[in-house]
Amino acid sequence: MSETKRTVDETTLENLLYLSRLSPESTDMETLKKQVDEIVGYFDILSKYDDSENPYDAYPTTTAEQLRGDDIVAGLEMHDTKKINEPNFKDGYFEVPKVLGEGA
Repeated sequence: MSETKRTVDETTLENLLYLSRLSPESTDMETLKKQVDEIVGYFDILSKYDDSENPYDAYPTTTAEQLRGDDIVAGLEMHDTKKINEPNFKDGYFEVPKVLGEGA
């Protein structure tokens, strides 16, 4: 099995710069290329690891798959809600503090 070292080409490096909002002028391209190549090398090392016997799977099955039923239950009646928040309830709506500032 021959071992080939994967490297990042110039187009991929430019795409990474664009996605990370870095400008090529303010970035040392040689250093960045070396660092990205090292990261890709780490993934090559990880891909050699046999994790078929790993009990911790990326998507383990849990009891969360058993969802509760869609049973309709009675909620709060509007007059009950009105009693709770009487000073903040006007014309069928709740009056809340302004969230957005001026000009929004």
